[in-house]
Amino acid sequence: MTEAKAESRRSFAIGKVSAGGQAPLFVIAGPCVIESEAHAAMLADRLAVISTELGVPLIFKASYDKANRSSSASYRGPGLAEGLRILAAIKKRTGLPILTDVHDVAQVGPASEVADVLQIPAFLSRQTDLLVAAGRSGRVVNIKKGQFLSPWDIENVIEKVAGTGNEKIVLTERGTSFGYQNLVVDMRAFPIMGKFGYPVVFDVTHSVQLPGGGGKSSGGQPEFIEPLARAGTAIGADGIFLEVHENPAKALSDGTNALPLDQLRPLLLRLTQIAALVRGWEAAETSHASDVASAPASAAASAAAAAEKGRPQEAERRTWRARQ
Repeated sequence: MTEAKAESRRSFAIGKVSAGGQAPLFVIAGPCVIESEAHAAMLADRLAVISTELGVPLIFKASYDKANRSSSASYRGPGLAEGLRILAAIKKRTGLPILTDVHDVAQVGPASEVADVLQIPAFLSRQTDLLVAAGRSGRVVNIKKGQFLSPWDIENVIEKVAGTGNEKIVLTERGTSFGYQNLVVDMRAFPIMGKFGYPVVFDVTHSVQLPGGGGKSSGGQPEFIEPLARAGTAIGADGIFLEVHENPAKALSDGTNALPLDQLRPLLLRLTQIAALVRGWEAAETSHASDVASAPASAAASAAAAAEKGRPQEAERRTWRARQ
């Protein structure tokens, strides 16, 4: 990933958040789904405070409709119109950029009027019409790599969005299916996807999910959120994706793999230290590579200057010999 960053990693703004290049680690955080306007606003306000106090760039995420719940009886959200109204109010209230997911082409237009980032769900990451529509919206497109895709397969997905002329693309790793009802994170995915030249995000909380492990809902292993988040930051992820909730046991969706809100601040303090160290290494390596590349030219210039400086002395010597 370091080599890719030094050579061609794109960077762009998402509201006030810089993504990619040598930008600081950014965070995408919020509840899995909008449970109510009051609840979403409360979480957004608390996340905005944490972001400001720690100086960590943050994008607020929440879904207006979870169309891929395990059971038809599970809560899905307030729906497109009401959900976007709530997200627009949060954006105006906090100033945070907004990320939300789109599930079909018809949702792209309305969602793009509110959201700064349109997210392609992992299960839909090969849906050509949806990817093209998201690309044509002009918004940043966050592509969740499907649990069934290899990291190099994401190149075909990228081409569907980039082919619209929109290269504001973020790639998100969220784990790979490992047998039934389990996921594993292959850390090689980060440098592999990084070579495509777009910012790479690590969705930590979905990576500790046990899909369908709860029978009519998914299970999770939240005890692994911090160690995986540390590892992803250390390998050079541009951003970290975390679903948070003040009381995960009461969450209406994905509570079993959510990070308790009171654990977010200390986690971000540790992650930003790791990120600063890694980016320091990358900056030093980039500077060294630049110095090495310019060394032959500098040496040639010095030799030419020395030769030029020696010409008057040589002329004087010739004149002296002629007089003898």
